[in-house]
Amino acid sequence: MDDEDVSELVEGPAPAPVKIARLWWVVSAAAALLLVVLLGAVIFYRQADKPFGFEVEWMGELVEARAPVFTVPALVLNWIGGGISGVVIVPLAIIAGLLIWRRPWAALYFVCAAIASALVVLVIKNLIGRPRPTDILVTADVGSFPSGHSANAALIATTLGIIFWRTWVWIVGAAYTLLMMLSRTYLGAHWISDTIGGMLVGVGLAVIIWAPFAFVLYRERRKPHPPLWVKVPTPAAATDQSEDRSH
Repeated sequence: MDDEDVSELVEGPAPAPVKIARLWWVVSAAAALLLVVLLGAVIFYRQADKPFGFEVEWMGELVEARAPVFTVPALVLNWIGGGISGVVIVPLAIIAGLLIWRRPWAALYFVCAAIASALVVLVIKNLIGRPRPTDILVTADVGSFPSGHSANAALIATTLGIIFWRTWVWIVGAAYTLLMMLSRTYLGAHWISDTIGGMLVGVGLAVIIWAPFAFVLYRERRKPHPPLWVKVPTPAAATDQSEDRSH
């Protein structure tokens, strides 16, 4: 898990030796998952059906503020983040996009992280068995803690942020995650602590699963990524073209 020089692993000349630090990130991710365990233990031992006082107040404020202008986008996020869309359609769209734009290692990383997150959320939901709020506007499965929608949103935001490593991707991903968390409490599907727990699960597992993929993802990110229907010139062909232009 220490920093390692990957300059020799990169095809073609590298501008400078590159080191990928993983230890600090993995430790931070493990700490996030530990917080989920501790939060789940607190919820379980203080009575799983007893929300915190601030959660009750927040839920009351949101129930009073409900209006079509807020409910419609919240329902859209509910559809995107869960059910057949959240489990099948959106993940397959992401995987297909990564494969089309020549990022097979990124696609494999996303698949592994998504499966791990879904399994962890399912296990914790069944262990804690926290009832959902009573003012719920949507149909949901059993288990309120942690929020699967929030975990899914955080996982997508973190994995895509790591894959593309662009500031705007991180910003859009963070906004998407926060809006998903807000929508879950607005719809009465989760308490605040459920959404926080879900977010920590998604981020933590995305980072932990990233560690063994760090080098191949870095190497893949440095390559050109035209879509599959665009032919990528080989190094020899590119050299020949350069020589022809020089003449």
